[in-house]
Amino acid sequence: VQLQASGGGLVQAGGSLTLSCEVSGRTFRHYVMGWFRQAPGLEREFVAHITWSGATVYEDSVKGRFIISEDNAKNTVYLQMNSLKPEDTAVYYCAVREVGTMSYNFGGQGTQVTVSS
Repeated sequence: VQLQASGGGLVQAGGSLTLSCEVSGRTFRHYVMGWFRQAPGLEREFVAHITWSGATVYEDSVKGRFIISEDNAKNTVYLQMNSLKPEDTAVYYCAVREVGTMSYNFGGQGTQVTVSS
């Protein structure tokens, strides 16, 4: 599986960005697509995921601000980020796992999001 994240950039606090993740080579039907982030000096952390059936889960700090969605026709997953805060600054990664497994495949480079105060 190959994953290409894009859409990061520099934005002021309170602003918005939408990240995209183009997926190729995914052969399993039942999957979970996730967004993760890693800030300097910190562990990579879960942000949100969407399942093949459209169910979504969000990390508490992004609930009500971020929206994960998927365009199956384009094999692309999006992360719309609103009301951004400086603490959202991180490299954002997308990943995929097959339902029933626990290990995500991160298969690609992340995209940098920087939120200025």
